[in-house]
Amino acid sequence: MEIELVPLLRIQRELYHIPRGEGRFNAYLRTMVNADGSDLRLPPLVLMNPMGKEHVPALLDELLALDADGVAAQAVAEASAQLVAVPGKYKVGLVVADDAAGGWTNRYTGEFGTRFESGQTLKRGWLAVVLWTSEALSVQAVREEVLMAVYRAAYIQQCGLAVTLREMLAQEGYAMATAACTRHAMTSDEVAYTREVITPHLDTRERPTLMACLFGDAAARSLGYRPLGLSERAGLALAQHDAHLKLSRQS
Repeated sequence: MEIELVPLLRIQRELYHIPRGEGRFNAYLRTMVNADGSDLRLPPLVLMNPMGKEHVPALLDELLALDADGVAAQAVAEASAQLVAVPGKYKVGLVVADDAAGGWTNRYTGEFGTRFESGQTLKRGWLAVVLWTSEALSVQAVREEVLMAVYRAAYIQQCGLAVTLREMLAQEGYAMATAACTRHAMTSDEVAYTREVITPHLDTRERPTLMACLFGDAAARSLGYRPLGLSERAGLALAQHDAHLKLSRQS
C-alpha cells in the first residue's frame, strides 16, 4: 500500500479561530469541498463539528503540541513498510470528532460508520483517523488509532467490507491486534461469557444486534435497541482477545 499523511489538524484549528457562527460554517464548507462544489476535497473533515465549542480547539491545541501529525506520519511510514504487498493508494488525515459536548456526533454510530461504512471514503483514496473529544489523548493513543486505520484499510482491500458480525469481529480483531492495541483487556470469565452471548448472532446483519454485540448494552440503550447483557465494547474486546491469541500462536 502507498500511504501518505496529509496534515489536517492545523487546518481544523484555524477554522476555530473564526467566531462561531455562519462565517465559520461557510469557511468549513469551502475548506472541505472542492472548488466547483462537485466533491469532497478533504473527506475526513466531514466528521468534525464546525460549530464546536471551546473544548474542541483546546483539544486541537493539545494535539498540535504533541505533534500528532508527526506521530501519525511516523506510524504511517512503519505500517506502509509492512504492507508493501497489499494494493491500494491512500491519503491519511487526523480529524477531531466532537462527542463530548457538541451533540454533533453520536459516538457509537460515528464509530460504526468509521469502522464498517467507509466504502465511499476509501473509494476517494482517503483514510480518516478519528480522535474523540471525550477521550484523553496521548502519543500512544494517536499512534494506535493511525495504525488501526491503516491495517483496517489493508484488511478491507483484501477481504472486502464486513457486513456480518462475524466479519466485523474478524476485521476489527485484525486491525487492533496488528496495531498492538491492548486497550480492551478482558478476564477469562468475561471472554467466556461474551462469547456465549455473541455466538448465536455471528451471522446477523441487523444493525440493532450489531450495535449491541459490538458496543454493549450502553450503546444499545442510547440508540433505543434491545440490550443483550453485554459490557461496554464487549464484542470489540472479544475480537481483540481472539486476534491477539491467534497472532501469538503464529509467532
